[in-house]
Amino acid sequence: MPINAVAACTLASAMLAIASAPWALDVAWLNFAFKPLTTALIIGHAWTRGRQQPAVRRWILCGLVLSLVGDVALMWPRQGFLPGLIAFLLAHLAYIVAFTREHRLFARATPVAIYALVAGAVLVLLWPSVPAGLRVPVACYVLALTAMSAQAAVVGLAAHDGDCSRDRLLVLGGALFMTSDALLATNRFALPLPAANLWILATYWAAQWCIASWLSAAAGRGGPAATSP
Repeated sequence: MPINAVAACTLASAMLAIASAPWALDVAWLNFAFKPLTTALIIGHAWTRGRQQPAVRRWILCGLVLSLVGDVALMWPRQGFLPGLIAFLLAHLAYIVAFTREHRLFARATPVAIYALVAGAVLVLLWPSVPAGLRVPVACYVLALTAMSAQAAVVGLAAHDGDCSRDRLLVLGGALFMTSDALLATNRFALPLPAANLWILATYWAAQWCIASWLSAAAGRGGPAATSP
């Protein structure tokens, strides 16, 4: 399927999943059908890419599949929260492994410091509202998320000094993932956000698309690998 068709299908599926919320269509089955489908379409997008980067591709696909597991778990917000949190923690670790195939861990101090400050501020604000039984897994998750986002910035900025579109997509993907999870945590532990699933899921799937698009596109006949997302 051409990339434009995959992108259009992914967008349509994401919109239907988001529209399942009570503030929109209030049709629960749309969420159960289209939330996993959207992530599966992003996995399909990644599957066609990265043939020249086999180790990186393998770990990105692993992270996306673990994210799909987390998506399914979180469709049951109470019972599935901890399993979903663990699945996404493992997904971030898989992404970190993928990113370190390209550049050593935390090779640039500035993005690491920025993400650490942002994550620390969010955690301090939300910590009193986090149930005692979830504090250790939440803290571990935040650490993994912060490391993943920072390493995405390290790789994206170091690879071509920020000039390559794919590298910029990776930087954006890490930032969007941090934004999505900060919104999710705020909505769950602090105060309900208006149209929460719109902002949480839109930034989440945009992040995953950016990470998948960082993988190099398949080479054309007799030509170099394409670089468009």
